[in-house]
Amino acid sequence: MVTIELGKVRLMDTNAVHMTGATLTIDDLVRVARQRCRVLLDDAAIANVAKARAIVDSAADGVDPVYGINTGFGSLSRHRVQPSETADIQRNLLRSHAAGVGEPLDAEIVRGMQCLLLASLCRGHSGVRSSLVEMLADLINHDIVPIVPSRGSVGASGDLAPLAHAALVMIGEGEAMVGDDGPMPASEALAAAGIAPLALAAKEGLALINGTHLMAATLAIGCHDMHNILTAAQAAAAMSIDASRASAGPLDPRIHTIRNQVGQQKVAATVLKHLQGSTILADHLEDDPRVQDPYSLRCIPQVLGAACDALAHVQTIVEAELGAVTDNPLVFAQDDAILSGGNFHGMPLAIAADTAKIALCHVAGIAERRVFWLLSARDGENPVPAYLSPVPGLHSGLMITQYTAAALCNELQTIASPASVGNVPTSAGIEDYNSMGATSAHYLRIAIELTRLVIAIELLAAAEGIEHQRPLRSGDGVEQAYAAVRSLVTPLDGDRPPSPDIESIAGFIHDGWLIN
Repeated sequence: MVTIELGKVRLMDTNAVHMTGATLTIDDLVRVARQRCRVLLDDAAIANVAKARAIVDSAADGVDPVYGINTGFGSLSRHRVQPSETADIQRNLLRSHAAGVGEPLDAEIVRGMQCLLLASLCRGHSGVRSSLVEMLADLINHDIVPIVPSRGSVGASGDLAPLAHAALVMIGEGEAMVGDDGPMPASEALAAAGIAPLALAAKEGLALINGTHLMAATLAIGCHDMHNILTAAQAAAAMSIDASRASAGPLDPRIHTIRNQVGQQKVAATVLKHLQGSTILADHLEDDPRVQDPYSLRCIPQVLGAACDALAHVQTIVEAELGAVTDNPLVFAQDDAILSGGNFHGMPLAIAADTAKIALCHVAGIAERRVFWLLSARDGENPVPAYLSPVPGLHSGLMITQYTAAALCNELQTIASPASVGNVPTSAGIEDYNSMGATSAHYLRIAIELTRLVIAIELLAAAEGIEHQRPLRSGDGVEQAYAAVRSLVTPLDGDRPPSPDIESIAGFIHDGWLIN
């Protein structure tokens, strides 16, 4: 890494994400996408970009047809493009493919797309010029965020429409935000940053739109958020055990060892650790008339463990994609070769996103059942007042929070239907098997938000249930979670709208509290 003149992107910055051509981490992506961290270009990566570009320049001037370089695109690939038309066809590609509709993507998703696109281009297999790579880094570092409609990708030929909207800004077209200002015409955003619009060369328009960057960015940020949710969900489950005076017996490691499921064993150990030292457990260890707790309490390790295993697999797929090149055609400078393939196809990500949605249904679903159990007074079984009301009848307590959790779970069940199993062909049948991974990713993002809210409801109810166990105390992990809730929400002394309390706790989960 070198230091060069002000305004360029290769300044020394130890806090920046360095684009070396190596695989990004989920944390790298989240720092750029959500925390607006700078990116820096590595000189060796730029050298590899230049080597690949030389191969493209040679092919563009040659007599042999090479897809996307001197031909049309998709089903129009048999149409030959003359050298004098190279710039026009690349610009026209961005304009024609910017066919997205719907509400704009969140800025963090667009920044994540830009970050993944930049990382992919820096691997030197896309054949773009170094000036394009440097401009893309400049956009990120000046926080110029294109306005990108959220619908339009079928997740196979790359995320064509969303990426085309993002790429338009590089040629001075479309709209963008600059930080929190805008939307404004892209030409104004570029001018404010002192960046000149880019005149595209051969293959560059295609390289900007022919990748899985929307899907991958959404899943990578989603993996970060799901980790926070699973951490909170295990703390909430432990708190519910003591709030409802359930047994910790089903957490005994001997039970889980002989099941031989990794996630199950980890969840059982984590929940048991949260309860370690609980005087509530000791208080009803003897002479408790209940024989067994309901599944939502007794089978926490089995259900949450299965979800954890599924989401761990999803993360493995995503981490691999963060080191991928998903362009077409691909340039291999060391072999002086340009190869056409299908790395833009989003099926690995589509199946992963659909899997994650299903797993989240169970994380939220079992939490809602514990809320129901905790709020439902049963003589001799649940030593808390009905609905955790300070005065049942006069006050309804947290009655309707369970209704909300039920509604959220129903919506989760509805959107869990896998988009990846439904194919709709495109491009006159040349693109005849699409992944629909962008749809899967879009609904995963919604599923994450809904699940977070359900876990927030459980924490709200369980913390109130702990109030009715005082002066007894739970384990250190539960008491830590209880204190976090109480830093945001006071105990009930009468009816009040629970909605702000739920949103506050959900925001805490989003920000990663309880991450040790």
